[in-house]
This record gives sequence, C-alpha cells and structure tokens, in this order.
Amino acid sequence: MTAPLKAPAVLRKGGPAGASARTGRSGRKKLLSKITWNSIGVVVFVLAIFPVFWMASTAFKPNEEIFSSTPKPLPTDPTLEHFDVIVNGSVAEVSFWKYFGNSALLALGTVLVSGLLALLAATAVARFRFRFRTTFLVMLLIVQMVPLEALVIPLFLDLKQLNMLNSMWGLLVVYIGFAVPFAIWMLRGFVAAVPRELEEAAAIDGAGPIRTFFRVMLPLVAPGLVATSIFSFITAWNEFIFAFTFLDDQDKYTLPIMLQFFFGRSGNSWGPIMAASTLLTIPVIIFFLIVQRRMVTGLTAGAVKG
Repeated sequence: MTAPLKAPAVLRKGGPAGASARTGRSGRKKLLSKITWNSIGVVVFVLAIFPVFWMASTAFKPNEEIFSSTPKPLPTDPTLEHFDVIVNGSVAEVSFWKYFGNSALLALGTVLVSGLLALLAATAVARFRFRFRTTFLVMLLIVQMVPLEALVIPLFLDLKQLNMLNSMWGLLVVYIGFAVPFAIWMLRGFVAAVPRELEEAAAIDGAGPIRTFFRVMLPLVAPGLVATSIFSFITAWNEFIFAFTFLDDQDKYTLPIMLQFFFGRSGNSWGPIMAASTLLTIPVIIFFLIVQRRMVTGLTAGAVKG
C-alpha cells in the first residue's frame, strides 16, 4: 500500500505567496517605523531651531514690528538699523570689535590649551596604570557635578590672592579649568579605543613615541578633539557670570557682558539685543562648520600605512 504523499514544506507554510506577504508586511512595518522616527526628528528640530529663527527674524524687524500686537514670523519691512547700532556704534564707549576680540581670545585660548592638556592627560589615563588612577577619574566626575555658580566666590578670592582679578589671563585660567575635566573624560574613551597594535606596528616600522603620537594616535583621536573643542569654545564664548564678576575694566569685557547694557529699568532694546545675539551666534556656527569636517576624516586617518 502506497503511503500518502505530503505537500512540500514550502506549500504547507504558505508557499511563495505566504513568504511574499510576510516580506510585504515587514517592509511596511519598517517604512512606518522610519516615517515615525523621521517625523519625531523633524518635530524636535523645529522646536530647537524656532527660538534661533525668531531671534534672527526679530533682528531685522523695525521697532514698530517688534512691538506690534500681532507679531509676524518674518519682517515685512527688513532693516539693518539694529546691526548698524551694534557694529558701527559703541556700547559703554567701547566698540563691538573690542568686545568681539576679547571673546575670541578667551574662546580660542580655552580650546587650544584645554585640548592639549586634556589629550595628554587622557593618553596617560588610558594607556598607563598608575596609583590613584581610578580616584582621579572619579574626581573628574565629581568636579562636573559641582554647580559653577557655587565657585564664583572661592575663585574670586583665589584670583584676588594671586593678583589676577580684572585680568584676561586669570579669566582664561578659569575657563580652562572648567573645560579640562570634561575633555579628559571624553578623550579617554577615544584614546582607549585606538588599538595598541597600530602603535606597535609604527614602532616596528621605526617610528619613535613622538612620531607615533602625531602620525597614528592624533589622527584617530581627532573626532574626540573636535567634540571637546566645540564644548570648550561654547563654554568660553557664552560665559557671563565669571567674566562679569572678575572683570572691572570695560575694555576687557566680552560679548555676553555687552548684551546686558541693552537691558534697563525704562525698557529693553530688543532690536539691538536680537542683532547682537545673532552676531554672537554666527562665530559658533562657523567654528562648528570648520572643525566638523575633521570628525569624519579623523575616524580612519592614520589607520592605514601610506
């Protein structure tokens, strides 16, 4: 007696049609998920960019439109009078470019010095084992937990004792102290991710420690340097409390301090405030556009011998 024939496994499970249906459902789910996440991303982007858009739009509005009871998102009669007040005028008898130069000096100095110190310290922490290494890392986290406002008076007394009050150098030291702990902690991960085999290969090829550091380690850690430099730049560029507390000479004031001259008891000059804020934002964007290119190129540079 012949045994009954069984349908092939493909047919029992729905055959090609069933597989096609499952593939179609899976594709629709992926498409729906992609649309959902993209929509959330667009909403977050709009919420984040709207204050910046409104700031820039208000900077080009005449006073009649700024104080209108029915505000409009875009100026109907754009004007540059507020920018002219900021750039060509003087605030507290000091030109805008003087404030700009002071802020640029502090920001760039903070980026360069903190980046160098953090890179050297992060390399030591990631590559060497020494006593109190874990304690040092924990202290870096603890330092980040302390509110900066709580340090105003202690740092004021320290700078006064060191005769560094009303000094750009004293303020630069304070900014570097704020940026270095965060930079060390972030760069430590980038240094630790670099395979030791690359350094050993460079040593076999005859490269010394210094050449290995600059030709192998530095290009691979470049993305971390970019991230920390952006943080350091923004920290020094936008800082107000310490600069306003430690500086007493108007010729040494920074751009954030300049803004407070437009706030008064009789009213606020919103046009110049928005124009100055827009000008204050542009250098940060330019700095990011300059360094962000290194973030991608630094991921692979130095890993291949050329």
